[in-house]
This record gives sequence, structure tokens and C-alpha cells, in this order.
Amino acid sequence: MSTPLPLESREEIGAVLRMRLAGFVRSLRDSGFKVGLAETDDAMALIRSSMLHRPASLKVAFRTLFCGRHSDWQRFDELFDAYWLGRGVKSGVKVSGTSTRRNMKTVRELMDAQGTKQDTLAGDVERKPGEEDEETGDTPSGRREGASIAENIGQVDFRNIQDPDAQKKAHELAERLARSMRVRLTRRDRQKRKGPRLDLRRTIRHSIAHGGTPLELIHKGPRERQLRLVVLLDASGSMNNYTGVFTRFVHGILDNFREAEAFLFHTRLVHVSSALSERDAGRALDRMGLMAQGVGGGTRIGEAIADFNRWHAARVLHSRTCVMILSDGYDTCAPETLAAEMARLRRRCRRIVWLNPMIGWEGYEPATAGMQAALPHVDLFAPAHNLESLAALEPYLARL
Repeated sequence: MSTPLPLESREEIGAVLRMRLAGFVRSLRDSGFKVGLAETDDAMALIRSSMLHRPASLKVAFRTLFCGRHSDWQRFDELFDAYWLGRGVKSGVKVSGTSTRRNMKTVRELMDAQGTKQDTLAGDVERKPGEEDEETGDTPSGRREGASIAENIGQVDFRNIQDPDAQKKAHELAERLARSMRVRLTRRDRQKRKGPRLDLRRTIRHSIAHGGTPLELIHKGPRERQLRLVVLLDASGSMNNYTGVFTRFVHGILDNFREAEAFLFHTRLVHVSSALSERDAGRALDRMGLMAQGVGGGTRIGEAIADFNRWHAARVLHSRTCVMILSDGYDTCAPETLAAEMARLRRRCRRIVWLNPMIGWEGYEPATAGMQAALPHVDLFAPAHNLESLAALEPYLARL
């Protein structure tokens, strides 16, 4: 039996545990758990008991205390393990003989590390000859280069942005771009709603401001179903240089598009719409990092799309849905699996847009087996290596 701690040490440990517990309760609330002060007080009493030295018993006690619904019960273990034990939600899949657990990162860690890493891709996925980053004539990142990037950031490949200030600016611009796209697309939708029939109720209501004189007649026509965006974001190791900016872009979409869903995939698929719908980008990234442990590992695109078709497609897809896949196309699954699942997905939505950041690289050709299997089922295959390429997506969406 361990020797009791002095009173001062116990008080210090109590303060740390209170902060940790408060963070855990906050993460549970963000994930939809109904947790109040009474449950928090009971949880503190459990922590101060001997259960603190038995994590398995503490997990069982916390599960009984915090879970009031069956859905809470199903999600609690992975949230507890990720927060208290620092373990991934599920174990990663080994690729090319490397350990994915050793290289697991949160999205926030990837964004922080982007400024210190060179342009080499992560080593979790074995790269074939000819798939390495191409040589550029750029000198190593410095203040002069960072200033020029900040001035022309819309045209710079995200992987070449090394200056921290320029990275932050790129993240903000990506999110702002998604918001402005939504505003313009909404305006076009409203213009399309003008029809041959007079909307008498709205005309009368609008005339009140003019003393009852109907100076402007308001018409109505058949209301079209609003465009829905479903985003599948590749967060594998080979996408490390782009994950941060893409995440902020997707956060802007979820924060502003009324009908939008987001999924993140690497060795498995994770539904992250609830996390990215947070107004605050920092909290959104923290929540998504908690839900999607294993970011920066291998890529199993075929299996991820298979999971989407099996468990989510019926709920999130309809005849006005555009599925947007942001990925470099490097897949460790069999090409036949990806081809079959892409064909199933294509039959259930209006359009499939595949945004590949490597298209912006000089001399790139989609020669990998995964891309060759997916391309016959893709309606638009476009670059996504800088802000200009993301902005070019808007005219295409406006025509849908």
C-alpha cells in the first residue's frame, strides 16, 4: 500500500484533477451528453476515492454516472480512453510494417507541426517510385519568402507555406472563402425562386412599409431542393501538408451551409459534422481531434467509402447532393474495392467532385491504381493545392 501524501501535495493533486475533470465533462457535453453539476460532484467524489488507482473501475463508474441513453453508453468508452488514457479510439492498421500508433496525431498537432516539417510526406504509407515530392526551385523558408507568401498567398501551394503567420492567414482565408461561397450560392438560389405566380401574402406584408401600396410584386415558383454538400476529407499521412487548411475550409462549409455533412477518413471513417459545426474554430478542431484519433496514419479509401455507403449514405444523400472528396488518391485497399464502392456512391448522388492537391504539382498524372479506379465515376477532377483552386469550385457548384 502506498504511503499517504502530505496535505499540501493532496491539495495540489486535487486542483489538477478538478481541471482535468472539468475538461472531460465539457467534452462530454460537446458530444451531446446531458451532464450537470450533480454528476460532476459525484464524479469528483469518485476521483478522490481509491478508484483513481484503478482506471478500469473508474471507467465503469463514470459510464454508469454519465450515460443516460443507449447512444451515450456506446460512445463513452472511446471518449474516456482518448481523454484519460491518451489512447486512440480504435487501434490503427499497420501499413508497410510501421506502427500507426506511434505516428498517431490529432488535427491540432498536425496544424502546429506543419510549420516545422519539411515538404517530405509522412512515412506511414509506403510510397512507390516516382511518388515522392517533386523538387522545386524554392529556397528554404525564411522571412523574405514568408513575406512574399503572405502577399500572394492565394496562389501558393499549401505545402510550401512554412512561415507560421502565413499558415495562420491561409487557414483564416480558407474558412472565409467557404463562407463567401455560401453567401453567393444562396443569392443565386433566391433568384431562381422567382416564378410566374404572385405571392399575395408576401406582397401585402412587403407593402406595409410603403403605406399599403404594393410597389413591388413578389412572385413565387416551384421551390427547388437546396444543394447539399457531403465532404469526405482524407487525413492520412500523405495529406499532412494539406490537412490543416482543408479542415478550416470544411469548418467554414459546415458553419455556413444549412445542408452539409462532413466525414474524415484515414484507416477508418469518422462522422465529424457535430464537431465542425462549432462556431469557434479552435473548439471545433479540439473536438474533431478527440473523435478522430489516428490522424496521420495510413489510407484505406475503398473501405472508408464502403462504410459510408453502408451506414450513412441513405441518411445524408439525396438527388441534390454533391459529394466532395479531398484526397491525393493513395490507397492501400484493392483498386477493385474502391471502384465498386465509387460506382455505388455515384448512383446515389447528383455529382462527385474529387479535389486532389497533387494536380497542382508540375508533371503530375493520376497514375496510381486507386485514382485510376475512382476516375471513371468522378464528375469533376480538380486541383486543391491553393486558395485559388478552392475558389474555382464555386461556379461549378452554382450550376448544380
